Amino acid sequence: MTEPIIEAVRVYIAREFLQPEDRDSLTPTTPLVTGGILDSLASLNLVGFLEKEYGIKVQPHEINVDNLDTLTAIAALVKSKRGQ
Repeated sequence: MTEPIIEAVRVYIAREFLQPEDRDSLTPTTPLVTGGILDSLASLNLVGFLEKEYGIKVQPHEINVDNLDTLTAIAALVKSKRGQ
């Protein structure tokens, strides 16, 4: 089940990268990289959060738009790294 991961990452991204008035519009399919919410530095910060929060290691080649563009994709990455 990815919902707890999606919610935890949604809260983190909303808190760290969005203005308060924009936080409610963040959905599991909101484009994060292609939509301009996450730039390269923000993506690295997000990966650091994921590694610490979920005890995973994200390889440099995995830090890309395919894995980080939506909350759904991020949850799938976390699940795959955890062997779920």
